[in-house]
Amino acid sequence: MGAAQPARNRSSLAHRVRYALRHPERVPAHARRAARDAWLRLRHRDHIAYYRAVMASDTARGAEAAVGHNPSREQWERIGRMQFDYLMRHGLKPQDRMLEIGCGNLRAGRLFIAYLNPGNYYGIDISPHILLAAQDTLVREGLQSRLPHLVLADDLTLAFLPEGYFDVVHAHSVFSHSPLHVIEECFAHVGRVLAPGGFFDFTFGRTEGAEHQVLHEDFYYRTETLVRLAARHGLSARLMDDWEELPHRQSKMRVTAMSPAARTVGP
Repeated sequence: MGAAQPARNRSSLAHRVRYALRHPERVPAHARRAARDAWLRLRHRDHIAYYRAVMASDTARGAEAAVGHNPSREQWERIGRMQFDYLMRHGLKPQDRMLEIGCGNLRAGRLFIAYLNPGNYYGIDISPHILLAAQDTLVREGLQSRLPHLVLADDLTLAFLPEGYFDVVHAHSVFSHSPLHVIEECFAHVGRVLAPGGFFDFTFGRTEGAEHQVLHEDFYYRTETLVRLAARHGLSARLMDDWEELPHRQSKMRVTAMSPAARTVGP
């Protein structure tokens, strides 16, 4: 897996034909995924409910595979370590209070839990199935004494969390599966829970062409779209160039609260 590159339009007919010709062995799996997508969209009009059902389906086949569609335990561990090492290079401290949105089965969370002071890690997810797998990870890693908080969430309003509490908010491979209104809901509320000087890091599928989605699971956005959306809610967003060099297909942005002066400047 190379450094992050802007995605082509993967929903176009031309791309799908080229992909099928290059990878005919993957066509049956994609057909099954498309059939599942059609069935779940009929049953769940709300995107959170839809993606919760996707996670239930994926987790039934294996928790590691459900998180980022990782084909192996080794890759699951590698991507978790990459997230942890990145925040360590950016000054993560044991006393920091961290919220991980979409914590999954603690691919990176297990490392944050072990490093942060006891009780300083909060993980939320929309999937009860993956949170049960997260509990299994805690037991396997012997992390019970670190007292992490693992909470089921039904939206991204973060209403149950305290104001100005978290030094770091982190969401890996969440917005890459989210339509724009879900991202905006998070932007509208994440500033409230950030401590002074805190930041929110998230990854997303980046494109420099037409914004698009593949089925109802994978979404691709232009950087400027998310920058403008964040600014609408008093947040400053920037692409993290040092992440772009790492072996991951998604890009990363960092969001911080705008200064009062910056908020008075028009678009």
